[in-house]
Amino acid sequence: MSNWVFVLLLAAGQFAQSNTGELHITVIDPSGLPLNSHVELVSEANRFRERLETDAQGTLTAKRLPFGTYRVEVARDGFATFAGRVDVRSALPTDYHVTLSLAPLQTQVTVGVEHTLLDPHQATAAQPIGADLLQQRTTALPGRSLPDLVNTQAGWLLEANGILHPRGSEYQTQFVVDGLPLTDNRSPAFAPEIDADEVRSMNVLTGGYPAEYGRKLGGVIEVVTAGAARRGFHGSLAVSAGSFSTKSGDATGEYGWPRTTLSVSAGLAGTDRYLDPPVEENDTNRGDASHVAAHLERDLTDARRFGVIVRYGQARFLVPNEHVQQEAGQRQDRDSEETLGQFSYQHIFSAHVLGDVRGMVRDVSSRLWSNAAATPIAAQQDRGFREVYLKSTISAHAGRHEWKTGGDLSAGSVRERFGYRITNPGQFDPDTPPVFSFDDRRADREQALFVQDQVRLGAWTVNAGVRWDHYQLVVDESAVSPRLAAAWSWPAGDLVLRASYDRAFQTPAVENLLLASSPAVEALNGKVSRLPVRPSAGNFSEVGFSKALFGAVRLDASWFDRTMSHFADDDLLLNTGVSFPIAFRRAEITGTEVKLDVPHWKSVSGSVSYAHMRGTGDLPITGGLLLGDEAAALLTSTDRFAVSQDQRHTVRGRVSYRFTPSAWVALAASYGSGLPFEFTGDRAQAIAQFGERIVDRVDLETGRVRPAASLDASAGLVVLKTPRHGLQLQADVRNLTDRLTVINFAGLFSGTALAPPRSFAVRVRADF
Repeated sequence: MSNWVFVLLLAAGQFAQSNTGELHITVIDPSGLPLNSHVELVSEANRFRERLETDAQGTLTAKRLPFGTYRVEVARDGFATFAGRVDVRSALPTDYHVTLSLAPLQTQVTVGVEHTLLDPHQATAAQPIGADLLQQRTTALPGRSLPDLVNTQAGWLLEANGILHPRGSEYQTQFVVDGLPLTDNRSPAFAPEIDADEVRSMNVLTGGYPAEYGRKLGGVIEVVTAGAARRGFHGSLAVSAGSFSTKSGDATGEYGWPRTTLSVSAGLAGTDRYLDPPVEENDTNRGDASHVAAHLERDLTDARRFGVIVRYGQARFLVPNEHVQQEAGQRQDRDSEETLGQFSYQHIFSAHVLGDVRGMVRDVSSRLWSNAAATPIAAQQDRGFREVYLKSTISAHAGRHEWKTGGDLSAGSVRERFGYRITNPGQFDPDTPPVFSFDDRRADREQALFVQDQVRLGAWTVNAGVRWDHYQLVVDESAVSPRLAAAWSWPAGDLVLRASYDRAFQTPAVENLLLASSPAVEALNGKVSRLPVRPSAGNFSEVGFSKALFGAVRLDASWFDRTMSHFADDDLLLNTGVSFPIAFRRAEITGTEVKLDVPHWKSVSGSVSYAHMRGTGDLPITGGLLLGDEAAALLTSTDRFAVSQDQRHTVRGRVSYRFTPSAWVALAASYGSGLPFEFTGDRAQAIAQFGERIVDRVDLETGRVRPAASLDASAGLVVLKTPRHGLQLQADVRNLTDRLTVINFAGLFSGTALAPPRSFAVRVRADF
């Protein structure tokens, strides 16, 4: 099928929205007259709580609600408070009508409402991050707010420099921001971050993926940035300062008309510890970042809505030196830049059919340059890609069924320019060229079609779908991926059982893929092997349950198994710090995750989770670039090894206590049993290279970083709170015990990386 035919099919079907719904609420009195009322929406399962107000016609529209069950509370002076329950399961708007009774006739809540701890129709492994956790988040270094929040969830590991790894996967994380996917590496070293102060809610998926999602399926992070529209002007201003000369400031302003909302946000940040350094001295580690965004949304009619979002972000930072590099006077600069524009158009054709158009154009670039004193090699790089993305779905409700069908198209251009000059020849093979340069550009074409259905049959909920993908960059491949997830609910026992199967077709990382695939690299060594990096094909299975305890506690448990062919990893080009994708023949990752969650119980909220994971990979290498004498062995070996994210035991917990409505404290703790590493030298060589304190934190005999624990503390105070104004203060201490923590040791790409020592931060936020 040609791209032009595919575009016409997309245009015929309108375009797709994210997995959120919309609730239309109408409030009237007993005579049928509209009432201006206060409305609170609560979903404990989604960690969602929002206060809204109906207009003079007694109506309000709550947009972009995560699918789930919500408690609706409506209050107005002189009337009895109403409480009810409503399910939001479809992209189609859900209508909810409330009639308030006069207070003299009834002074109690008119409808008894059960808790919303459990979603009886939740068949996927989803972990929501609500507004409370977003607002009370521990102040992070620039570029790391969202990765740090995701890292609090079971099954995720945060490696050096803020790189997220879901369930043992390497670079297979996908952000879906306002319904549009970002599948490139979003860590601070590769791309500007999404501002956490813009985020309204997040939902983290690690299994039971809808057929709508593809390309990167290690983990999917759904992000909603647009909030509920309010009339008039309002906004916020947040500033923070802390250790390592870290400073940041963010401002948001929004104006709401009856049918139109316009918001603008901007931020600046700087720090003397942008990346995780290889030595304790933290030399040459300055970084600065900035961003600006504008969002316009217009309800053209009751059935048609149009939106535009424009974002720009950039980060400029230094690469921290090792001891030898610092003594030589090395300086390596890096920067990243992203310009993005996206649009959406939603059309409600009838009470049962909805279409939505979304598209995106973006340009992402990243550069590296070195000074003349760089050692043992001075590298230069300028790479990036441009992408035009379109997505289309039709959503339809028919009896027990919630259908969704559509497709997407990504047309991009990848460019890579790279060069080096060897400054210390003794560190390389004699036949390694002293200089090298590379420049290439190639088109990236990807298309997908999908259909999915949610069927509710009494206590059963079944999500079924199938997806077709076509990928064409270095290789040209297609795949069909079935998806199936089911949940069984037992309301009397406050129990939900679930199981899922996902067939995953995961495309290779785009970063430096052209370099690793080019015949030009054959000049680097007398023994060079190049294999095309193919997409990874995986079978993901999971079973689990959710159980409500005492009406205030939720227990979640999951067991999963993932088997993947052409398992994606990365390798390092010589000693340049430039990585490129590779693939192994096969990998299997199994694990168990348990989480105890208390959304709100009296003055306490919090959670504790435990994850056990085991990941093994099987040689030979099936994709990527191989240099030197080891190339032949890696192409024929059948050895088995622990994947780089094989941390067996991970424990995380956070508890918050609210002394008064205006004051709270929180403690967060984490424990990790340590990642594997490879180091061929002895202890004396390791000490000479990294220092004794760092070497004491690794076990050279077992080849693993020693276990590490961390404790963070926060306190907050609401200084002012009115219906229109608010002022909050927050103070944080990270790594309270000041423990030296080694994240990675002697890794190929991540090298040796150290977590920050004890650090302090203060944040002030004003709402108006």
